[in-house]
Amino acid sequence: MAKFQDKVCLVTGAGSGIGKATALAFAREGGQVVAADVNLAAAEATVAAIAAAGGTALAVAANIGQRTEVESLVAQAVASYGRLDCAVNCAGIAGTLSLPTHAYPEDQWLNMLHINLTGTFYCLQEELKQMLAQGSGTIVNVASAAGLVGQPENVPYAASKHGVVGLTRTAAIEYATQNIRVNAVCPTAIETPMIMDGRRKLRDNPDKLEEAKNLQRMKRMGQPEEVADVILWLCSPQSSFITGHALGVDGGAFA
Repeated sequence: MAKFQDKVCLVTGAGSGIGKATALAFAREGGQVVAADVNLAAAEATVAAIAAAGGTALAVAANIGQRTEVESLVAQAVASYGRLDCAVNCAGIAGTLSLPTHAYPEDQWLNMLHINLTGTFYCLQEELKQMLAQGSGTIVNVASAAGLVGQPENVPYAASKHGVVGLTRTAAIEYATQNIRVNAVCPTAIETPMIMDGRRKLRDNPDKLEEAKNLQRMKRMGQPEEVADVILWLCSPQSSFITGHALGVDGGAFA
């Protein structure tokens, strides 16, 4: 039997990168997937790929920075499939500026904290309410290596991802005896649109790309599917005695 047969699996940020890879992986393992993204067309493309492979999925437009949209997202998942077994909070932004802390604009600081940290908080709250009502569930928050160490010239990202790790550990303690596990993954340099085409534009900068690779002991970029595999393991019974963990997916970078 597939590992997630008949399990309802919600993934935010499912339109690209790690979120898309995770949604596809859940579907391959028999999960009924709710693919959420601020970009509905991207979520629909993920769902189309799942359907083409014979899977079951629902696309939902959701901006995690809006509480009402998060409430609606979880409500749609439950209305469609009856429950919520696994939730992966992957949606987030990395910013567009590279500036030292003293020069970072307040408006962009506030926006990144709101999406990455407060948005994840909204998701966590709504997911926990449903999981408490049904008596079980697993949650994985996608933090970052920048949730474990500093990231120069991107202070709001590092602060927000450290906050996600704090949310994860606190919720894990609170619900540890209620059959709900909460963990985080902390990837380093993963080949996604966010890192290749976003703030750092590694696709267009061979020197910066090599620098990023060289920070990993494996001397290569990680792939979204490699992070998805770890996320699915954390959502599975194989990790049943693990909660409150912030797991580096780092190619040996922190070894």
